[in-house]
Amino acid sequence: MSSALLSKFVIRLATPEDAARLSELSHLTFRETFLEGFAIPYPPEDMEVFVEASYSLEATVERLADPAQITWIAEVDGAPIAYANAGPCHLPHPEAQGGHGELYRIYVARDAQGLGVGTALLDIALAWLEQTFEGPLWLGVWSGNVKAQRLYAAYGFTKAGEYEFPVGAWRDHEFIFRRG
Repeated sequence: MSSALLSKFVIRLATPEDAARLSELSHLTFRETFLEGFAIPYPPEDMEVFVEASYSLEATVERLADPAQITWIAEVDGAPIAYANAGPCHLPHPEAQGGHGELYRIYVARDAQGLGVGTALLDIALAWLEQTFEGPLWLGVWSGNVKAQRLYAAYGFTKAGEYEFPVGAWRDHEFIFRRG
């Protein structure tokens, strides 16, 4: 896709009919971000466990069916290029509560990065979180993803803690960010 075409993205709520495409996009963007982009040497068996639990068709169908969370998908001519997912907070922080909102995921395919789709998804997700949940907003971000941390700081998030995020038996060192 040319960048001229990609600049004409549409963002909409994901539906159960999007499950297969969203599952594929989720796996692709995780791989592009962490395996290729950051070159994290996840053992293949840990990746297999993680992908099955997080991005398989079954996991995606379950996520889309959960009335407590919401997923947006960005597309160009019906082809998915990015997505965001948010809902009640589940982060392991002593001040985090289920009545608070959390941005779970926001991923943009490599070919669509730099076109504003990630920022547009972030704006939509944060607006929904603010309207839906009381108290602060939360998110987890990999400790090595300085670019994302700077973006979240520009949106008023500050580091509030740290935890180990499981990717199979592997553990990623994550930061917990909070706004409000």
